[in-house]
Amino acid sequence: MSFPSNILEAILKMSFSHAMDRVASTRSSAATPLRHAESVTTARQAVARPTLNLHLDRGSVSITKNSGINIQNRSHSNGSQHPESRSFILILVLALLVGLLAFPVGLPAQELANLKRFIGKNDSILVTDANGQVVLEKNADKKRMPASILKIFTSLVALHYLGADYRFPTEFYLDDQSNLKIKGYGDPLLISEVISKISQVLALLLKSSQPLNDLVLDDSYFQQPLTIPGITSSAQPYDAPNGSLCVNFNTVSFKLTSQGYVSAEPQTPLLPFVIKKIKASGLKQGRIVFSHSQNEIVLYAGKLFQYFFEKQGMHFKGKVKLGRINDNTDRLIFRYDSSSSLAEIVVKLLEHSNNFTTNQLLIATGAKIIGPPGTLAKAVTIASDYAKEMLNNEDITIVEGSGISRDNRISAVQMNQVLQEFLPYHHLMRRQGREFYKTGTLYGVSTRAGYIKRSNGEFYRYVIMFNTPGKSTNGLILRLLRILD
Repeated sequence: MSFPSNILEAILKMSFSHAMDRVASTRSSAATPLRHAESVTTARQAVARPTLNLHLDRGSVSITKNSGINIQNRSHSNGSQHPESRSFILILVLALLVGLLAFPVGLPAQELANLKRFIGKNDSILVTDANGQVVLEKNADKKRMPASILKIFTSLVALHYLGADYRFPTEFYLDDQSNLKIKGYGDPLLISEVISKISQVLALLLKSSQPLNDLVLDDSYFQQPLTIPGITSSAQPYDAPNGSLCVNFNTVSFKLTSQGYVSAEPQTPLLPFVIKKIKASGLKQGRIVFSHSQNEIVLYAGKLFQYFFEKQGMHFKGKVKLGRINDNTDRLIFRYDSSSSLAEIVVKLLEHSNNFTTNQLLIATGAKIIGPPGTLAKAVTIASDYAKEMLNNEDITIVEGSGISRDNRISAVQMNQVLQEFLPYHHLMRRQGREFYKTGTLYGVSTRAGYIKRSNGEFYRYVIMFNTPGKSTNGLILRLLRILD
């Protein structure tokens, strides 16, 4: 088959001119040279003298930026010119130029391609540059278990709907029966130090009031009980359940000494309410987790508030119990807004990979946007709506926000979209050198996603998802860091 040589030459001229412009643009952007000395020399020579020479049995082609395209055909022994040699050479050179245009200038293609051997049939990898151009890809459209890199997506959803400066409130009311009421809105960082400070404020506000009766706890902002897929009833902190009024991540750390059980955290007392549960566990040290059973979560919160209130001189004649705020008759006396903004909470949850905190954010977002009570269904709806409206993607499978469930599914392409939207918040992620990242681990699953900063200030985005037992992303990310500028 023979193509009109004048048409092919025109295509080649445009393609080559575009390719050389990209080379010049790369030089002017001061991109860092390749790390290997031999590759550096080769790359510099290629940029300095952009010439491509092909020597074939039937002819030769020489392409230069300045001299254009020169094609010379050798004649057959009878002196006639081969009828297809010109078209054959043009097509071959065009293919080479297309390959040049399809790969970022300056990157060691073979070294990157070699990384694909680490990606099995149940694994995925995708690396893109700042413009979204694919640098490395294998199985990128296959949906995998993301494990905890899903927390990047959940954080993005919360930041989008609530705002980086959002602060979780906790409200305190007094009714006409001198009952002090607490209503929670899902603050994940109600810890002993915070409760101690709140008690100091309330002691001043109520110092002239008559003795208090009951301490009433309103946890109605979230539906109870909340069942999170992947969460079990173990004593591990990552299995802590969610609720709208929780303290200390619904956990208590303890140890057994010669004087008996004591708190392993000096800021947190070991209440009689807790000691009963510790003894029932049979453990000598460790951490116990409260559950929804018999309202353990909210009652522990109430008992801890009561302890710090009484430490400030406040006294209750009644008991700690569940109840509801009456908006018509109860008087709001104090509203505590979290000392940590949502952005600051995201920093902590990404650093410590806290499942409890992540799902608190997602459930609270659902309650805020759709309306209380917060439910897992509303949380998942908000996440799905964000994926559809902001990422133009309806195929992400989210059953909860932390990644602990093995039913979550997302592809490397979809996760790359998340990273693109999360870029303004990349500084909230853990940093190591020029990498900003989040890892994820489940049994048989190892994932990693984030950004690699270039010398020109731009970022590569990368997603690595191993769903093959026994694999780790650690070695692969080190190789990527060595290769990528």
